[in-house]
Amino acid sequence: AVESMYQAREGRYRLFTLSQRFNQQAMPQVRIVDMKRELRAGNCTAISAELRRELACNLERGEQSILFLNRRGSSRMVSCGECGQVPECPRCSVRLTYHSANGRLMCHYCGYSEPLPPACPSCGGRLNFIGVGTQRVQEELEALFPGIEILRMDADTISAAHPHEELLSRFQKQRVPILVGTQMVAKGLDFDNVTLVGVVDADLSLYAADFRAGERTFSLITQVVGRAGRGEKRGRAVIQTYTPDNDVIRFAAGQDYDSFYEQEIQLRRLRDEPPFRDILVLTASGPDEAGVLRVCTRLRQFLERELPKLPDQSFRLLGPAPAVIARVNNRYRYRLTLVGQDSRPLRSLIAALLRAVRQDRESRGTSVFADLNPMD
Repeated sequence: AVESMYQAREGRYRLFTLSQRFNQQAMPQVRIVDMKRELRAGNCTAISAELRRELACNLERGEQSILFLNRRGSSRMVSCGECGQVPECPRCSVRLTYHSANGRLMCHYCGYSEPLPPACPSCGGRLNFIGVGTQRVQEELEALFPGIEILRMDADTISAAHPHEELLSRFQKQRVPILVGTQMVAKGLDFDNVTLVGVVDADLSLYAADFRAGERTFSLITQVVGRAGRGEKRGRAVIQTYTPDNDVIRFAAGQDYDSFYEQEIQLRRLRDEPPFRDILVLTASGPDEAGVLRVCTRLRQFLERELPKLPDQSFRLLGPAPAVIARVNNRYRYRLTLVGQDSRPLRSLIAALLRAVRQDRESRGTSVFADLNPMD
């Protein structure tokens, strides 16, 4: 974590560095593919020409490949080509994801699903499929390499009856040529016959509304690239991206953590983010949107009155504002964001505030929780 490295650079933590891989093997050779060029060349699939060639080479040599895409399902969403309507979850403020395996539109937050309509319910127009998920990648691979077995590992294929250990054991023992998966395949796997890793969409986690987005993307890419070449054969990796000049992508491709850290720590300092300041998020949720907003407004009024009494008065209070996903399973969510320095007096104040909300009759039905430097 960037915060941990900062503490190490400041001398508060002791830093131990692993300068070589466990087996003394060289790191995989990494190539970055600009997917904008693929589109201009007429390739509208999720598999670039470069990755297709590398997969074909591995198939000829009897070596295995792992493709990583951190989105399950077939298409990110479905939209009408005539009126532009997009099916949304009736219980959450998110668009439904299309799953081709069962022909349904599904919500990845509350589990709601409905059959894919044959045409737009509003105007009868033709439906378009936008974005790709692991199911779509599997289908495209099966079309590119007929007769080749493709395993998929995501939340839709893993269950109590078929745990991930069973799938990974099959991948290893039966030498299945290609494994497609989400974060489950990004780390902890050690297969000596895997010589190729493909990152299908490196941008997916890069532009999220989270101050750790760059750090998460860097970690995911470096971890999944490390799955290749863990045996005697040299590994290769192909990173597909629409922003090949992005520094996070370039540093991850070069396994250059030091350069990534130096840039990231400067951004954190400019934006008053951890480790320089702390971010405390108060989230109120409930079935009545007006009630949730009312509670959030009263929380802000309380903080505006009490924060100046603390020893460190340099706080910045933002909100109330809807959460990134404002409604989940028919519960509305609003947030207050407090930027300042974590301290015992501040934690005592927030604890007293949460107790007061629980005991307040006017807040009945609305729950409030606090999260310091949230991970999501």
